Amino acid sequence: MAGKLTTVGFDADDTLWHNERFFRLTQARFTELLKDFAEADHLSERLLAAERRNIQRYGFGVKGFVLSMIETALEVTEDRVPANVIRELIGAGQEMLAYPIELLPHAREAVETLAATHRVVLITKGDLMDQERKLAQSGLGELFHGVEIVSEKTPEVYAGIFARHGDGAERAMMVGNSMRSDVVPTIAAGGWGVYVPHGLVWEIEHAEAPAASPRYHSIADLGELANLVAQIE
Repeated sequence: MAGKLTTVGFDADDTLWHNERFFRLTQARFTELLKDFAEADHLSERLLAAERRNIQRYGFGVKGFVLSMIETALEVTEDRVPANVIRELIGAGQEMLAYPIELLPHAREAVETLAATHRVVLITKGDLMDQERKLAQSGLGELFHGVEIVSEKTPEVYAGIFARHGDGAERAMMVGNSMRSDVVPTIAAGGWGVYVPHGLVWEIEHAEAPAASPRYHSIADLGELANLVAQIE
């Protein structure tokens, strides 16, 4: 194992493979279905508010998103939403749960390279069955030394994961596209946080970059990760 850094955690959605764009496409469909009842901006605000309320009830992922869309549709139509619209929203969710997985550039190369010298762990939020499906379809599953599907990513969660799968957070790195979920809590736990911008970020995942921390790094894409790890070593 390497000296300073022994464990590297990878986020899944929008770090290793595309995900957010399917939510955006479905939200556009939702807006079109309800255009006779509310303006697009108003619908977006109401849906985001519903998602914020419902995270504690449903967690992260497609199923919670669909339930939030249905709840919002009922609210903006004052319970008059046509049954066919509800059916369409359910169908849209089922389609999201069947979208093929498309890896992001350098994803396989990055995981393979680091798996040869470090413990690599997949750490992701979301629905258990859907995340397992995506990992299986990605073809990356056999590369990871461990997989953790969690309900939330907090400093305590990272501390526990890196204690189980490595030598503690102080000798671990988390790589992901979410400042709020991947970078900030890992640094708070004592590890390195590496931000890989994706372009499409769910509003709830926004946070300020911990730019003052010596353990914060940002790379343009996963093709730069191996060099960054070598520099830290």
